[in-house]
Amino acid sequence: MTDTEGVKSQDTPFEGGPMDGRVLPVLLGPTGHPPKTYRIPVPDAAGGPPTVLVYRRTPRGHSRRLGLVRGWKYVHDPEGLGDADRLRWPWSKPRPRPRPGAGPASGGTPEGTPHNTPDGKPDDPTG
Repeated sequence: MTDTEGVKSQDTPFEGGPMDGRVLPVLLGPTGHPPKTYRIPVPDAAGGPPTVLVYRRTPRGHSRRLGLVRGWKYVHDPEGLGDADRLRWPWSKPRPRPRPGAGPASGGTPEGTPHNTPDGKPDDPTG
């Protein structure tokens, strides 16, 4: 851990993705922890919009006796669904996860059900 003029940082390893095996100094927050998600903008060679790599903070290890976190590492999140940008209240519904093979890329609605019809219900309300 380094301290330069009141700003603390910690050397944090990255796993997976293009940053695999690199160790970067990451600024610590007021609680002494690095941010939950770390976003790295990568400029496009053709001059288009930059690609953003998303890494998620995970524990590096735990102590034996109390199970406390010994350090942090960042693991690549290829989907880039960072939850740090939305508030999570106890009454909030979790973000729906896309099912494999579902969606417009698979050619229609999930599992072949018609639109606006609950599963197992007929399309015609009269029977």
